[in-house]
Amino acid sequence: MVYTMKNSKEDSQIFNLNGEYARLDKFFEPPASTIIELDLGCGKGAFSTALARKYPETMVFSVDVMIGRLRKLVKRKNRENIANMFLLRGEASFFVTIMLPDSSVDRLHILFPDPWPKNKHRGNRLVSSEFLGQIHRVLKDGGVFHFATDDDSYYKSVTSIVGPSGIFREEPSAISDLSDIKTDFERRWLEEDRAVNHMSWVKLPKVFRDTAH
Repeated sequence: MVYTMKNSKEDSQIFNLNGEYARLDKFFEPPASTIIELDLGCGKGAFSTALARKYPETMVFSVDVMIGRLRKLVKRKNRENIANMFLLRGEASFFVTIMLPDSSVDRLHILFPDPWPKNKHRGNRLVSSEFLGQIHRVLKDGGVFHFATDDDSYYKSVTSIVGPSGIFREEPSAISDLSDIKTDFERRWLEEDRAVNHMSWVKLPKVFRDTAH
């Protein structure tokens, strides 16, 4: 997956995911004790920057496919002197499936992704049974999957996927420390009195059943 773009001075601070690296750990090697927060589809980065400021001892990875958004986020990161936030350009499913090593993330946040509301487009939604398996793979033991949406059908779809999976346990308290952090989308929706759903689940060990008789 290769992106072409005109160079900007901010680009040196954006890791462009173009398939050259098999795993993120080839060029990021945080200590094992480091808390890793992943904001997948970070948009303008309001959530990422607030999270990085709140927990300066963590590493916050902010991933988005839109280079313009990331360039603006670089400027904000530098202006606010945020040293623990790392920006990566790439498509979300590619990043998680190809780039991330097993058991590498403490909390994975997917906040207000495109809901693809038309029935004929719902196959484009990011969260599927297959992708849930990848989320489970990259989370550390006891890691947290945090999802938020204002779209009721997407909310129902995700809960119907995660609930019966047997590999996650719903745990609202896993994101109780984030109640004061909002994305730009969430602020807008709340101002318009839209219902917003935040859900969080904790990773459970996979149970392998012996099918031999």
